[in-house]
Amino acid sequence: MKKHATYKLLTALALTLFTIGAVAQETTNDSDDSELMEKKGFHFGFFIGPYWANKYTANLYNGYGLDVNGAQNEFDNSYMHNKIINEYGGGYGQVDQIALALGPNVQNNTQWHFGASDMPQNMHYTISFLVGLNGRYSVDKKDAIILNVNASKLKIAGNFTIETDVPLTANQLSGSYYVNTFDIVGSEQRLIFQFGYARICGDNKRLNFFLEGGLNATLAKFDKNYIVINNLKIDLTANYIPPGSSTANSSIYFPKHIGIGFGAFASAGFNITMSPKWTVQLLYSPTYDKVNIGVNPLYKLEHQAGIRAYYNF
Repeated sequence: MKKHATYKLLTALALTLFTIGAVAQETTNDSDDSELMEKKGFHFGFFIGPYWANKYTANLYNGYGLDVNGAQNEFDNSYMHNKIINEYGGGYGQVDQIALALGPNVQNNTQWHFGASDMPQNMHYTISFLVGLNGRYSVDKKDAIILNVNASKLKIAGNFTIETDVPLTANQLSGSYYVNTFDIVGSEQRLIFQFGYARICGDNKRLNFFLEGGLNATLAKFDKNYIVINNLKIDLTANYIPPGSSTANSSIYFPKHIGIGFGAFASAGFNITMSPKWTVQLLYSPTYDKVNIGVNPLYKLEHQAGIRAYYNF
């Protein structure tokens, strides 16, 4: 599935490049090639492409949550335990919404079980799009100072299990208990700033290889985290007040996860001069930085690729 999504993204990028090239070719057929050389001055444009986030920080969305000291909760005071067992599972003498969501075969909370071994183990980011505004100041025909601002909304995916004493579907294999898998989902916002130097390698008037690198800063913000049990969607981050209590349960403290981390980036690709006014770049750009949210953030590699189009003023 991941490979299929990657192929679709790369195909879309290739079609976009082909379309831009076709339009630009029409506008430059009568141009002197000498006009296509890079010029000094400010160039502004946009970037779009796939973004592969490192899965390390995905564990922030694994349903445990963090305590007031920023450490991961134990199972008994985790977000998922509080939501599934206490709030939605009839833990306070309320209606067992988990049994209702599991289906008509499950009558009450004596027929379903959720323990530490059922917690998510495979949290990961899915491939997302990175879009942004990019600019450069060309000091000569080959060298430029660059400033990029790119943004992405990432999706985090995983699954957890609930065991039942009865089958939920007719095709489940018989046994002493039945393991049922459900989705846990998260989303995260990132804003990436890059400042650095770019160098065009070659003297061809239309197509050259280029390199760039510099400083990278990533602002990351926790957005959402929820689980889905059939038709029941449960927000893991929403505070609740147990019956008979005047204050929220402190065990489900939810801090605001937001932070900025610094690192470095590098890019390589092809610089294509389409016309005197338009330049297109096809590039791959890894970053080595710290996404400063979650427990014990570390420096990790992230990857992005895409198309950048500059308008030459």
